Parts: sequence; C-alpha cells; structure tokens
Amino acid sequence: MSKKLAIIATKGTLDWAYPPFILASTAAALGYDVQVFCTFYGLQLLRKDTSCLKVSPLGNPGMPMKMPFGPKWFRDINWNIPNIIQAGIPGYESLATALMKQTIANNGVATIAELREMCQEAEVKFLACQMTVELFGFEHSDF
Repeated sequence: MSKKLAIIATKGTLDWAYPPFILASTAAALGYDVQVFCTFYGLQLLRKDTSCLKVSPLGNPGMPMKMPFGPKWFRDINWNIPNIIQAGIPGYESLATALMKQTIANNGVATIAELREMCQEAEVKFLACQMTVELFGFEHSDF
C-alpha cells in the first residue's frame, strides 16, 4: 500500500504559505503521494505571482518580530508589539512583510515560488476548490 498525505491549505498569507509547501515537499521526498487542496484564501498559493503574499501580524501572538539587520544585540531583540499598535499604524503589514522577506533571504530559506516549484518537480498534486474559485471570481488564467 502506498503512503499518502492530503493537506488542506486555507490561509493565503506569506507566513501561512510555508507550512503546506514544507509538509508537501518533505512528504514527497519521503516517498508519499501528496495532494494539497487549496480553498478560500489558500487559493493565493496557486496564483502565478506569489510575490504579493503579505504577512498578517495582527492577531498572531506567536510572532515576535526580530530585525533582519543591524548589530547582533539589535537583531536578538524580540519586538512584541501589541495588536492595538499593529492595527493602528498605517503600513505596518507592509513593514512586517518586508522584514519577513529579508529574514527569509538572510537565512537562505527558499521563497514560496521556489518551494512550490520543488513540490511540482516532486509531483505533488495541487487542487483548487472550484466553489471558492467561483465565489471569489478567479479565472483559470489567474493560476
């Protein structure tokens, strides 16, 4: 009997895009047949251009921000910024996204586009929820 793994991706932010791709690529490397079902905001993971994915720090208590630049003592600070400040500062989501992307690059972590390509090369199957595609008005050309 072959080993199989089904993953449901429902989130479409940069930070939530990593788990389905990491799980899928790891399982495929271990010989599993893998399918990723993308529904609701998880459809963002299937779009041609994933560079527009953003981090949503609001309501994410597990996200202490660290700076990807500066002296070591500065980079080691956990910047636990209250949600009320995150919600009230214009551009905070863009700042958090830029910091996350810089941290990813500094640490040599694959981008979402690279992880998706690795999954495709490993024959991971991606499925888009047709109901959600229609609900959000996506076209086949979006993917």
